[in-house]
Amino acid sequence: MKILKINKLFIALGLMLLTFSFGINAETIGPNGEKATLSSQVTVSDAMANSVKAKGYTAALLWHDQSDFVNAVTAGATDEFARMGIEIVAFGNAAFDAAKQKSDIENAMIKSPNIILSLPLDPVTSAAAFAEARDTGVSLVFLSNLPSDYNHPDDYAAIVTDDLFQMGKQAADALAKSIGGKGTVGWIYHDAAYYVTNQRDNGFKATIENDYPNIEIVSEQGLADPARAEEIANAMLVQNPDISGIYAPWAGPAEGVLAALRSNGNTTTKLVTLDLSEPIALDMVSGGNVAAIVADEAYELGRAMAAAGVLKYEGESVPEFIIVPAITVTSENVSEGWKQSLNIEAPASVLK
Repeated sequence: MKILKINKLFIALGLMLLTFSFGINAETIGPNGEKATLSSQVTVSDAMANSVKAKGYTAALLWHDQSDFVNAVTAGATDEFARMGIEIVAFGNAAFDAAKQKSDIENAMIKSPNIILSLPLDPVTSAAAFAEARDTGVSLVFLSNLPSDYNHPDDYAAIVTDDLFQMGKQAADALAKSIGGKGTVGWIYHDAAYYVTNQRDNGFKATIENDYPNIEIVSEQGLADPARAEEIANAMLVQNPDISGIYAPWAGPAEGVLAALRSNGNTTTKLVTLDLSEPIALDMVSGGNVAAIVADEAYELGRAMAAAGVLKYEGESVPEFIIVPAITVTSENVSEGWKQSLNIEAPASVLK
């Protein structure tokens, strides 16, 4: 119990520090405070691409899970590798299992890839799992996470992730617009020490507090278990029945918040969240509670990862922390937004 309390204290302190930082810098930083570089600045020239074609490089894509998001990242990487004649010799889906990811890495290494793109599931176990690849000179590019004690540029090419602060900021701007720039807001944040969600959540909070003086955050609630989102939202609505809007940290918990709104017969409170979801988008285009969804450019994540991997293997300097743009998806641009983010058509139910 004492350890749990200490962990909660560190999380709370981390959230406060992030909020303070955003109030000053208003920008995304890496897991160790790295300065961000926009993905548009990380490119492989046509001349280098033609040179690489003759070298017969190979790559492995070892992902944490399977989803539309992962498919879009894969498509971006695949197209960029194809431009350079690079064959993908191994794919992996760890299903959020660190042991499975270790096995995927071992199986991929049998095929001696020059480049590996992956999202390390656990910093400690991933450090050991990727050690052979690192020590044999494989160009490692990580999506969002970083193995413990890995140093740039010796151990890896780059971390590539979203513009985290902008995702939170755009969510705040969209919610503020939907409630006319005034009212009360509930803030449900991810109650875990994870720089990705912490920065997104605090980007929302900092934007509301700094940019919208007529909007007050009247309820703040941490969320450790996504399954509790509906319960948390119900309590928030009981205490603040006239609340103007609610922020949920990603689409899964947002579905729980939406269920709470519906069970309370609430058709006026607006909801914003991050990451595309068919149920959330369907409510949005139907004129329901959802005002907007903020997403990343997942296809661009894959392209940038592939480019970073090649540049590193070619001995070029690569920024250690790379971010891709965020986009706000509403009922007005849902078709274009889905394509820009996930490189696929929006679900038929949403388009109808």
